[in-house]
Amino acid sequence: MKIISTKIPDVLIIEPQVFADDRGLFYESYNEKAFINKTGITAHFVQDNHSHSCQNVLRGLHYQIQQPQGKLVRAVAGAVFDVAVDMRKSSPTFGQWVSYLLSAENKRHCWMPPGFAHGFLVLSAAAEILYKTTDYYAPQHERTLLWNDLDLAISWPLTASPILSPKDQAGQLFKNAEVYAATSPLIPAV
Repeated sequence: MKIISTKIPDVLIIEPQVFADDRGLFYESYNEKAFINKTGITAHFVQDNHSHSCQNVLRGLHYQIQQPQGKLVRAVAGAVFDVAVDMRKSSPTFGQWVSYLLSAENKRHCWMPPGFAHGFLVLSAAAEILYKTTDYYAPQHERTLLWNDLDLAISWPLTASPILSPKDQAGQLFKNAEVYAATSPLIPAV
């Protein structure tokens, strides 16, 4: 397992060791001991999610203001442009975003701790995303940032108009969004 830093130090790209030969391939998609040893992060995952989307679907940017979720995200089919936005008001990277390519081909995972909004754009004909979360889905606490907020200025690699859910079309501007009061999002802002 190789850990790759991003411009936001708390968001990590994890590249698993892949064993391939003429029969196919094998790799450990998650090993708690190796994850802790390489990252120093002792996340406890409580839920696995599976998302299937067609090309040009843009999901996000989602976060939970209470019961914040750390996420370990990977693509098992296709490719996505994945984005994490720091929503932690006391963080030195507050309001900044980082993006990366997750694909079935590169087998990379992304770790984003609690306190980040998350979204992705499907680049391939279709994509399947699997992600582990550190807390349960709580729809009453879910918030959505507007994907094309000019203040965030995310450089989505769009080739056509994105396909959005009504919830994502009605996302909040970052300047009006609820944020986490502390670097640790366990204490949300009111």
